Amino acid sequence: MLGRFPAALRLSRGLPRGSGVRARCGLRAMAGGGAEEDEGQLGDFFDYMERLRNYERSGVPRGAGTDSDDGFDLGRMRRLLRRLGDPHTHYPAVHIAGTKGKGSTAAFLSNIMREQGYNVGCYSSPHLLTIRERISVGNNGCPVPVELLSDIFYEAKEAIDESIEFENGALTHFEVFTALSFLLFSRENVDIAIVEVVIGGPFTVDIEQIIRDKAFLTQSPVISACDPGIKSVTKCICWDNGKPYQCCDISIKILDDMPLSMELRDVNLQLLGDHQRQNAVTASCAALCLRNLGWGISEASIQAGLEETQLPGRSQFLMQEEASALGVDGTSTILIDGAHTAASAKALLDVIETVRPEGPLAFVVGMANDKEHLAFARQLLSGRTPDVVLLTDASIAGGASRTMPASSLKEVWITAAQGQGIDYLDIGCVSSIKAPEHARGLVGASSLNSGGRKPMLIGCHDATAVSCGPVRAAARLLLERTMASPGLVCVTGSLHVAAAMLQQVNSVHEPS
Repeated sequence: MLGRFPAALRLSRGLPRGSGVRARCGLRAMAGGGAEEDEGQLGDFFDYMERLRNYERSGVPRGAGTDSDDGFDLGRMRRLLRRLGDPHTHYPAVHIAGTKGKGSTAAFLSNIMREQGYNVGCYSSPHLLTIRERISVGNNGCPVPVELLSDIFYEAKEAIDESIEFENGALTHFEVFTALSFLLFSRENVDIAIVEVVIGGPFTVDIEQIIRDKAFLTQSPVISACDPGIKSVTKCICWDNGKPYQCCDISIKILDDMPLSMELRDVNLQLLGDHQRQNAVTASCAALCLRNLGWGISEASIQAGLEETQLPGRSQFLMQEEASALGVDGTSTILIDGAHTAASAKALLDVIETVRPEGPLAFVVGMANDKEHLAFARQLLSGRTPDVVLLTDASIAGGASRTMPASSLKEVWITAAQGQGIDYLDIGCVSSIKAPEHARGLVGASSLNSGGRKPMLIGCHDATAVSCGPVRAAARLLLERTMASPGLVCVTGSLHVAAAMLQQVNSVHEPS
């Protein structure tokens, strides 16, 4: 949902100089920066942040979403920002709120503004490989440079120390890092900040009503990206260098108290799925609202910004050389997606059915123990039945206490399969090296079901933590089982799993 932006958001620095600058960050840059940037000089910063409460490591607290010591007290945050000079009031900002799609929408809108040539600050979460990914500033969309983050930390440290003491140690990792991002945007004199709003606890289910109530109080109209005057359609799925993209048409025409109008043809989105097309529409509506407030934003910049946007670990298909880094040499296409809820599993399933509706399919799944594992499994099994499901232990922030053991996950998936009448075969624990022999011994001895289809294989990988081993094992099991064309191996269940896979890819491509 989008409301009319307040007067403070009106263009305050005039139009930017020059033409749009395309945001082109490669995989390594987007997922943590190049090797030339040494995070060693952030040692003091990391040590300092580690001493703060970190609910991402310990799990969501019972008081999340409330003004309490066991939550995210807005009064506490305001007092911290006041000590830092209220940096969040020094620039216009767009806040992206909601239960799903915030990160993608923020990325789309940030790239649109960068394409137009604006100096953009973007704050989002979570990250994959380095916390620097949560902050980008400037016109390239890459993670905040090490030196810049280090400088802003030392500049703010005394004020943060005073706040921690005043709040009796209640300030959290998230609150401090958010305040640092706002201060950095102020120091870098951004034209606009795009801020992903994290709302948890009891507020999550009521987010739409909260936005509508706020809009009513400020006498701001609410614009829905699902308005009848907004049309969008995916025309086709095409492939480029082994990676798919969706070609879309987007038409926006709203003529009430806030007229918006735009028509884009053949928009090639790198982010896949109907949900990502919808996020692109939401970002486009926001850009048009900004244009109505005086910001110079062309339709060409909107289209280019949408097309440039990509997010590592979100419906990410690896190129052939990247898959080779995981030991899969052309035998399967690798899809990495950090889905970990039933809703995100449905979106992932939509991507799979759109991009690869037929052919052999394997899931490699690792999850944290505080997720709805059965709902997640049921959703992924609601589409076409996969040939292989391989469960693995995920290296979750917070350590073993938050990791769902692969053996326990396997029991969940067996329960889900039984509940949906899916014929399966428990293949126990396998390794990437012996997977083909393992599959031959078990599958050869198993009978076909009544429909003439081999049973789905469900097993655990014997690694103690996620590595490239489960992907290799799944690909080999898939090839041995089907003896058909190369299949699709989807790695999912957690952004931590996605991060582990991308770390493997990056390590192979690091300069020697």
